[in-house]
Amino acid sequence: MTAYAIAHFPTVDLNHEVVEYLQRIDATLEPFGGQFLVHGAQTHVLEGEWPGAAVVISFPDLASAQGWYDSPAYQAILPLRLRNSTGSAILVEGVQLPHAATDILAAEAS
Repeated sequence: MTAYAIAHFPTVDLNHEVVEYLQRIDATLEPFGGQFLVHGAQTHVLEGEWPGAAVVISFPDLASAQGWYDSPAYQAILPLRLRNSTGSAILVEGVQLPHAATDILAAEAS
């Protein structure tokens, strides 16, 4: 099942370290089948507050997403981002398609 790395960065200092991070991240995704779906596009806030940028990266499955995050290649560049941004990041599995909102009720009942 497809999995996603999702991040919200309220602040990013676009300095030389972040530029290096951006120049190197694509090569870390490749071995794990990761690809950007959303990357810093302007958000259109409908409810609440959402300062900053959103990032969504898809992976073939949760094991691939976790493998990417834990990989020596990504861990080597992660401090470049952490030192220069604030935010949150998660890994999450997608749903089996087709999916209806009520499908979650069956999962809760079992």
